[in-house]
Amino acid sequence: MFEFGDLFQWDRFITPTIIKTFYWLVIALIILFGISGIFSGLAAMAISPFGGFIVLLSSIAGVVVGVVFSRIAAEFILIVFRINEHLGAIREQGRMN
Repeated sequence: MFEFGDLFQWDRFITPTIIKTFYWLVIALIILFGISGIFSGLAAMAISPFGGFIVLLSSIAGVVVGVVFSRIAAEFILIVFRINEHLGAIREQGRMN
């Protein structure tokens, strides 16, 4: 984890430690919106069965796509920071030689 003092020093990045928290918050929001969409689709089935079914399917598909894309975005951010760490290690190794 990071300490409060890390916020004022630029020796260490804090994003890799908090990106997982933001990822789970995004997943929770996606699931909440998905549940809301499912209930809306079920309510719309009373008016138009076909339209409600389409809303229901699109809500479920939206949850799946949202979870996948949020995971891809979180991994991309973590990969960028990992590349930075590896490049720093290579640079330090070059200075020793």
